Amino acid sequence: MNILQSSKTLNDLELEEGMPFRKTGQFLMPNTANSLPDQAGYNIYPVFNLGDGRIHNDYSSLAEWIISHKNVIIDGYAGVFWEVVKDELTKCFERSNLKVGWTNTTTFLKKEEAIDEMVSPFLGADDSVWGTKCLLNLEDLFDPALTDQLPDANCDINILYGTGAALADWKTPVVYIDLPKNELQFRMRAGSIRNLGSTQLIEPFRMYKRYYFVDWVLCNDHKKKLLERIGIVADGQWPTGISWILKEHLLDGLAKMSSAVIRVRPWFEPGAWGGQWIKEKITGINKDVVNYAWSFELIVPENGIVLESDGNLLEISFDFLMFCNREEIMGKHAGRFGDEFPIRFDFLDTVKGGNLSIQCHPGLQYIRETFGETITQDETYYILDCEPGAGVYLGFQDNIEPAIYRQALEDSQANNVEVNITDFVQYHPAQKHDLFLIPNRTVHSAGTGNLVLEISATPYIFTFKMYDWLRLDLDGNPRPINIEHAFNNLDFERKGKKAKEELISKPMVLDYSQEMRIVHLPTHKDHFYDVHRVEFDKEIDLSTDNSCLVMMLVEGQAVTVKTENGFEQTFAYAETFVIPAAAGSFKMTNLGNTRAKVIKAFIKE
Repeated sequence: MNILQSSKTLNDLELEEGMPFRKTGQFLMPNTANSLPDQAGYNIYPVFNLGDGRIHNDYSSLAEWIISHKNVIIDGYAGVFWEVVKDELTKCFERSNLKVGWTNTTTFLKKEEAIDEMVSPFLGADDSVWGTKCLLNLEDLFDPALTDQLPDANCDINILYGTGAALADWKTPVVYIDLPKNELQFRMRAGSIRNLGSTQLIEPFRMYKRYYFVDWVLCNDHKKKLLERIGIVADGQWPTGISWILKEHLLDGLAKMSSAVIRVRPWFEPGAWGGQWIKEKITGINKDVVNYAWSFELIVPENGIVLESDGNLLEISFDFLMFCNREEIMGKHAGRFGDEFPIRFDFLDTVKGGNLSIQCHPGLQYIRETFGETITQDETYYILDCEPGAGVYLGFQDNIEPAIYRQALEDSQANNVEVNITDFVQYHPAQKHDLFLIPNRTVHSAGTGNLVLEISATPYIFTFKMYDWLRLDLDGNPRPINIEHAFNNLDFERKGKKAKEELISKPMVLDYSQEMRIVHLPTHKDHFYDVHRVEFDKEIDLSTDNSCLVMMLVEGQAVTVKTENGFEQTFAYAETFVIPAAAGSFKMTNLGNTRAKVIKAFIKE
């Protein structure tokens, strides 16, 4: 199915049979637990059980709830198939012989040209992959008449629906339809959705830029403002199905989760340099793809949390958890980061793949002033696995001459000629469990043959590529090179012996006994987070110390985590999990026959 546009109005988008509504090699998540694939080890669909009678997965029950309230607002995220929602509910209402008045918020949007002019300052240069975080509000896109829209007294039921519907001053409950970010992007690539206020189908990278810097900013802010008014939260990722939950049941589940253990649903993407480790080691994912470059293990602006009740599944965005329970999640650091979860875990797979681009990330002041972010993209590379001869490009050679380096990069870009990159950038052999430190402004790249666990600050798209080995992306197009941005940020003092001393972590044993060892893997002074590795044979007791912990089993078969409130969950090798600050003390039990090793990332004091 596909949303096809037959004229120049947003209302004319409709689903047609036989056309894809999403473009991806990834499977759509089932909406029931009994349809999930059988998986041993790493689980691509982790769920959090809410108990019985919490989640419904049909339009009929949602229609019954709406009928009982008569006048209802259905709001939601960008990318929802609104006309499908209307069609499916209409089928249910027709069985009750009710007169329903439907009003779509798109009828109140300002003219497309006016919206384009408003958002243009936040989209940067036309050929750039970056813009600046939008400073508008969602209501700025609509005519003020939306706020004055009233129900029709001649109808049995009135429904105002579409993104922004709750801007209207109806004293009625709000049904909020959420949409996972990966599914939004798959719809975007298929051309089945448009940006807010736009009828134009443009290149995916431009659509993504507008989503990231404008639509998502407006929708996230709007969602937070709506929390008190929401009566139902629904999951709109299925083309003609829906799962929903009453807000009080959702809040109860989030409260339980915020003192237990959290694992988000990971998702996977091929890439120009992608490898074969993820494809070979992780079950349940589509193997009929050329490679996998990334696993979004914990990039919370784009990951969701899957809830389960009576075998029914519902996914919500991680920000619901931060909006409602950030004090419990972040503990003593909640005030510092607000609603932003600060730590990111993801995989970079170059095993039997290629080198990443030679790149750097912006300094703190630069990312704030240029892109509107609050924290910058400080990273580390933890080598989870690697092939013989694998390595990491990191830091400059001692004899680096910036002008000569830049000229070589510009000649390569202009004339498509190779650069002998090790004339300028150091290459360090990589071994399993090494930690390479990449504070902002540092030249770096993961070489071929690595499965990198990237432990990082949460920002994740601000990568300035200087050299990309003359390759094309998977669609045969040149990958963007950002020499100007890079040279506005590069620290050329991170070179030679100093780079080796400062940018490769030197492990220190903090505590040990015959059955356990805690190893400190010090990060750079510019990193706001630190890393420990907990190694143990049988079991070990730990405490959050009122701080959020992000963890992963990096060696061993599986571990069980049990918190002081009795919550217990098992995690397999390479699975990321979060221990909220409010969990307090917890016990980890090794389920394997060899020593377990668990990485722990946390905010520095």
